[in-house]
Amino acid sequence: MADSQQQLRIERRRQTQRVTVVGAVVNLLLSVAKIGVGYTARSQALIADGIHSLSDLASDGLVWWAAHHASNGPDEEHPYGHGRFETAATLGLGIILLLVAGGIIVDAAERLLNPDRLWQPGPLALLVAFASVLVKEGLYWYTVVVARRIRSDLLKANAWHHRSDAVSSIVVLIGIGGTMLGFAWLDAVAAAVVGAMIAKVAWDLGWGAMQELVDASIETDKVEQIRRAIRVIHGVRSVHMLRTRRQGHEALADVHVQVEPWVSVSEGHMISMAVEQQVKDSVDEITDVTVHIDPEDDEEGVPTVGLPLRDGALEQLRGAWQGIECFDRHTRILLHYLGGRIDVDVFLPLACYRDEPSTAELRAALIQHLGDLAHFRHVKIYYG
Repeated sequence: MADSQQQLRIERRRQTQRVTVVGAVVNLLLSVAKIGVGYTARSQALIADGIHSLSDLASDGLVWWAAHHASNGPDEEHPYGHGRFETAATLGLGIILLLVAGGIIVDAAERLLNPDRLWQPGPLALLVAFASVLVKEGLYWYTVVVARRIRSDLLKANAWHHRSDAVSSIVVLIGIGGTMLGFAWLDAVAAAVVGAMIAKVAWDLGWGAMQELVDASIETDKVEQIRRAIRVIHGVRSVHMLRTRRQGHEALADVHVQVEPWVSVSEGHMISMAVEQQVKDSVDEITDVTVHIDPEDDEEGVPTVGLPLRDGALEQLRGAWQGIECFDRHTRILLHYLGGRIDVDVFLPLACYRDEPSTAELRAALIQHLGDLAHFRHVKIYYG
């Protein structure tokens, strides 16, 4: 299982980095073309759009870095894996975009307040803006298809960044065209709109990454899907304290599962293994599940905190039952921590078997000799 997950991580890294290289080359060419033509053709909106493409280039670099680190499996320093590298890169990308957006909006506002600083773009700017729309829309579809296939939120976010650049190029196209028709202020307004669009993308990316960093749960419908999947497992009585959190493209879950209080440790462990596999099968992005087996619902039941552990409990029982006939020949003792108290099963050899009335007397004697050890509740006797 670990090997297959590592192979998936490596494949995700390979595909992510390949898409990122293509995006980086396209963004580099577009940013150079738009900024260069923006200055020669006198279009502030096209320059802003070029800066937007340049920010895409920076985001491609972050995606490459994140994909390289996130593909590594758990190690001693990162026991839960490296998925949060994607989260950190996404948050960093959001911050960069927010700063870029602020600069574009401030510059556009200054030009609008000083009409003598407004530029008059030429036809070449219009042509470059149109070409940018086509190229960026194509890049969006190429990236989003791969993102869906490998379930990469970071790559999907980068795809939407390409889409936002295509939309911003449409705004630039309108701004340049309007300015050429005599609306001198429209190019600067288009630049401000592009800045606002970049700010919106920055907020969406940053907020999503922040939610993940503070361990927000996965979607409600998926949590309920996990709950339903666990309930159908034979031996599970109830499900409670189900918690989930994201880590990059993966997600983690931990859950408390109530089973019959009399099952063996090995059977309880077997049920927990079934729960773990069922959760992973029900929600693809879940890669790590911690299952806590409970003999009772510890959200509602009386806690057993403060009760003596096995060594201390057996010492108390031996002290209380010393001298009682046949107790010194017991083969084993089971302790059940339930309802805030301890139930005791005593196993005696078959040679100690008594008829029902005598066994009842023996049981009554065992209970009576417990005295003020009120944390012991029921006592049962078994022969064999």
